[in-house]
Amino acid sequence: MKYKDYYNDEYILDISQKILAVMPDFDEKAFSYALIGRLDGKELFERLDYIVDAMQRSMAGGYSENIKAFFDILGPELKQPEGMFNLGWWLWPVGRYVERCGNEDWRLSLSFLKELTKRFTGEFAVRTLLREHPKEVMDELIKWTLDENVHVRRLASEGVRIRLPWSRKLYAALDEFERYTVILTNLKDAPEKFVQKSVGNNLNDLYKDAPEKADYIISQWEKSGHSKAQDWIIKHGRRNQR
Repeated sequence: MKYKDYYNDEYILDISQKILAVMPDFDEKAFSYALIGRLDGKELFERLDYIVDAMQRSMAGGYSENIKAFFDILGPELKQPEGMFNLGWWLWPVGRYVERCGNEDWRLSLSFLKELTKRFTGEFAVRTLLREHPKEVMDELIKWTLDENVHVRRLASEGVRIRLPWSRKLYAALDEFERYTVILTNLKDAPEKFVQKSVGNNLNDLYKDAPEKADYIISQWEKSGHSKAQDWIIKHGRRNQR
């Protein structure tokens, strides 16, 4: 099944009940009417945006009130690193809502994304916050690199990539290079391949825009010795270098 086909009429009916359960004033009838039978023929992100449009029209509260309610919709945390791409798809429109409106209350949004990423990726939404508040958000992401949850640690890396697929370029890595370096350095010995791949992809992105900065980070790492994780990350980061 293609990703877009997940967001069908059955999904709309299911998500409407989930939202209603945490938001009693949610107009689930208007929400469902706006979407049932209207998503066929639309591509993935067009479907997501249609859903978010309908959500916004159907929610009675303001952004902060809505996000506080959405904390209660999340359900149990994932038990495996890769689970977000198997089990969490139903949450993407919620993340898309944060991506669209998150700077209305960026601190609350960041707190919410820390919980969202334990169920489904918040990598797109966190970039909205990074564009407006790069220093403050990266300071928080530095703390996340030390979190016990693998998904939180991965988001600290994945969200700051310059060339994240399906997202426009983000240059916080260059504008806040010292903070960016701390994020990657804190994760250079991560035992999980899930995190290692993200850090390596960061370096690979960086080589395309500022190769001297990528080399600098690696040179600093090598001063403090090697680990299997670090060696794999460096190899992955340099995979397109000759």
